[in-house]
Parts: sequence; C-alpha cells; structure tokens
Amino acid sequence: MTTPSGRTDAAHTAGPLPSDEDVAAELLDFLAQRTRTRWEPDQDLFAVGGMSSLFAMQLVVHLEQTYQIAISGADLMLDNFRTVEAMVRLVNKLRSPAPGSTGE
Repeated sequence: MTTPSGRTDAAHTAGPLPSDEDVAAELLDFLAQRTRTRWEPDQDLFAVGGMSSLFAMQLVVHLEQTYQIAISGADLMLDNFRTVEAMVRLVNKLRSPAPGSTGE
C-alpha cells in the first residue's frame, strides 16, 4: 500500500512489523516533509517550537493510519509525542497484543 505521499507504507505490507529504526526513520521523514526541518530522534519537538496543537493532531492521525493503531485516552498525553523516540515507544505499545490476548 502507498501513503498519500506515494511512499510504500511498511506498516501495511505483508510480513514482519517494521523495526524501531524503520518507524523512527519514517517519522523523521514525515516530520521533515511537513516542517521543512531536520529533527533528531531525541529532540523535544514542543520545547523548540516544532509542533503546534493542530500539527500534533495531524501526527496522531498519521500514526494511526500508518501503523494501524488507535490512540485514545491516556495515550494522548503530550509526553508520548514529545520526541520521535517517545512516538516509537507508543507505536510499539499499541501494536503489541494486550497481556493475556491470543491475538485472534
């Protein structure tokens, strides 16, 4: 499957889930395209003025669509979106089966 930008979406292709490095690279690319700024994985996007509340919501939609996850409730806290590293952790948390789940 391709994303609106025309890139192949690794999260929607058959096979294993993308690695943390792949998720981070995809997010850094997304951020760079939208902000025209290069970011570091551990850089606080809010502290340096890289993200508005509107852009944060666009990022939530991007993460949900790209990685087929649902972000709601407590997962919508600011700290989950402060850095690319935090977003990678969030994606991993939400795409992992719940404890005791058989995945079916």
